[in-house]
Amino acid sequence: MTLSPYNLPTTLFRYIWAVSWQHQIALVGLTVIAFLLEIVPLELQRRVVNNLVKERPFHIVIALCAAYAGAVFVQGATKLGLNVYRGWVGENATRDLRRHVIGYSKLARAAAFGADVQGIGAAMIVAEVEPIGGFVGGSLSEPLLQAGVLASVLAYIVHLDRWMAMAALGLFLPQLIFVPVMQGAINRRANARVWLLRQLGISTVESGSAVGQEGSADAKRIDRVLHLNMGIFKLKFSMNFFMNFCSHLQVVAALLIGGWMVHTDQLEVGGVVAFISAVGRLNDPWGDLVNYFRDLSLTQVKFGLIADRINESLATPGVRNVEDRGVVA
Repeated sequence: MTLSPYNLPTTLFRYIWAVSWQHQIALVGLTVIAFLLEIVPLELQRRVVNNLVKERPFHIVIALCAAYAGAVFVQGATKLGLNVYRGWVGENATRDLRRHVIGYSKLARAAAFGADVQGIGAAMIVAEVEPIGGFVGGSLSEPLLQAGVLASVLAYIVHLDRWMAMAALGLFLPQLIFVPVMQGAINRRANARVWLLRQLGISTVESGSAVGQEGSADAKRIDRVLHLNMGIFKLKFSMNFFMNFCSHLQVVAALLIGGWMVHTDQLEVGGVVAFISAVGRLNDPWGDLVNYFRDLSLTQVKFGLIADRINESLATPGVRNVEDRGVVA
């Protein structure tokens, strides 16, 4: 099996399309099925509660509970298949990138490049290739799934009661302000961290890097990575705190407004229960979407660095001559 690299696409999504376009189409199909199934358990839950309150024959409740269990099983099995398929697609992309990096490292060494080549190659293999491959598996299906779940649940909430829906959406809007701001700050720190780790990889391979001026520079880089990581932790967990707080305020609004409407016979109890359950399901897909765009920004930076390094090396005359002689095989 050859390990000789070829030019990589210049952008992340061109690479994703090149290595997995057939599988991405199949993943999108599974994703649509998964998010369309999201509201079925909510509606069955509402009907179970309403039938209990109205004291209807219990065999109806048994049938609805059986349908609920079946719907949850089908939904869970669909997501299981989707996640396993994603993992397989991502691992194949990781394998492809590793072959590129190893081939690049061998060609560069044979062409008598400096120690920085080995350091960058090691950093790419250890810290950069794995998350890129993992991102490839869910690059299209993940945002589609989470956006589909959000849209489905929001539509169901509006269907239950527009006033409770307006209150919940009003409490959801602040997240559209503070989340992008905080996420942008996280992305900037994550990108700086990638660059610093590459510099550490280079200096680790170079002889004598543990002493003198270079050793002092490495110590500063390590400290800087620590400060960047702590900044990322503080921003990420603060953002999670505010998102969870807004989610609980939505539940409070549903209890207040829904409780009043039940009290005045404008809404059934099952509607309030289903609404609270639906509001609880908004937080996870929204959080997953936030994480996706954070990963997208970081992965684009990592892939761009890898593609630029490999493509520039392959364009170097010395490397091309080594490859023509068949040094790497």
